[in-house]
Amino acid sequence: MIELKSPTELEAMRAAGLVVAKALADVVAAIRPGVSTGELDELAEQTIRDAGAVPSFLGYHGYPATICASVNEQIVHGIPSREQVLAEGDLISVDCGAILDGWHGDSAVTVPVGTVTDADLALSDATRAAMEAGIKAVVAGARLTDVSHAIEESVHATERATGTAYGIVREYGGHGIGTSMHMEPFLPNYGKPGKGPRLRVGMAIAIEPMLTLGGEQTEELSDGWTVVTADGSRAAHWEHTVAVTDDGPWVLTAP
Repeated sequence: MIELKSPTELEAMRAAGLVVAKALADVVAAIRPGVSTGELDELAEQTIRDAGAVPSFLGYHGYPATICASVNEQIVHGIPSREQVLAEGDLISVDCGAILDGWHGDSAVTVPVGTVTDADLALSDATRAAMEAGIKAVVAGARLTDVSHAIEESVHATERATGTAYGIVREYGGHGIGTSMHMEPFLPNYGKPGKGPRLRVGMAIAIEPMLTLGGEQTEELSDGWTVVTADGSRAAHWEHTVAVTDDGPWVLTAP
């Protein structure tokens, strides 16, 4: 049940990925104290529609927005609103998806709002490094959990180098992507290598580690979407859509 794409279909996914990259770039450029997450959402939707695409998230199982805007202790699926105004020192993770000609792209970034603490910057950097380690493990013939293991090992290497402990969120992870946003296989952000299906040319996977400055436990808010750290610690989230090719990983959502 894992979808394999032809080279032409991966090119189509790349086009969708570029729309997502442009939307995120526009949102990142607009992030500053005093801007609401609702305004960021409107900007992302406009960018996506101007490109002839449609937002992946809007209406997905009833989700009411184009982006997920998760601030501080919010890990994923934060619902943007005009009432949520960013302040100096906030840390925001923005997740965005777009559909172009039936193909999906999905990517996320974590962005400091003004000046943030060194700990917050290090958290974001550690999360991005874990994503990049996972991307490098996307090699034809490898097993799925080789990617999981690479992500986890990157986190532990950062912990050893910095003396800082991070929580690896276990309830959420990466996923297959293509003609649908969420497809098989599910990709945990931790685990032993050498397990799961082999990575085959034509597969596409969204790789998205989420780390916290505290524990790994999560809670879902009463809105039915927003996931927060149970201990109130800050969280970061980075994501790219990556294809398996004969030449190694192809990051479809890179600018």
